Amino acid sequence: MLSILDILEDTMVDGPGFRTTIYCAGCPNHCPGCHNPQSWDIRNGHEVSVEAIMEVIKADPYADVTFSGGDPMFQAEGFTQLAEAIRRETTKTIWCFTGFLYEDLLQRPAQRRLLELVDVLVDGPFVEALRDEDLIFRGSSNQRLIDVPASLRDGKVVLWENKNAIIG
Repeated sequence: MLSILDILEDTMVDGPGFRTTIYCAGCPNHCPGCHNPQSWDIRNGHEVSVEAIMEVIKADPYADVTFSGGDPMFQAEGFTQLAEAIRRETTKTIWCFTGFLYEDLLQRPAQRRLLELVDVLVDGPFVEALRDEDLIFRGSSNQRLIDVPASLRDGKVVLWENKNAIIG
């Protein structure tokens, strides 16, 4: 079971193209200026099974998937189960937003397992002083769009390149 605030279908702000975004509850980062502070408390979510979330994801054959929050890495085990189901049952890409840094997630076994199933990681805390409304898919300039498979393969951070992406 995952603590979920909302599932938003056909959004175009949480990654390229149409996406189904899973907004989870629970975030220890408490970034000043966060656009979703109600997500900090895991008790603000409602419990939803991986199977129920998969029904929503599979209902739209054209939308890829984004994990957001809150912070999905705070519920890494549950989101790993969801990502495994997405990989097993669909061909959808997975984006994940986190306030943690990629390099730190690699050192934590539960978070690393989830990371290994993600296509693009948007990492780093939101920093209000670095807010930039012209950036795509992130709120502050310290946050990176990381190509996770390439980064794991190369042993260093490889930034995602916006090739052939449909931007809304």
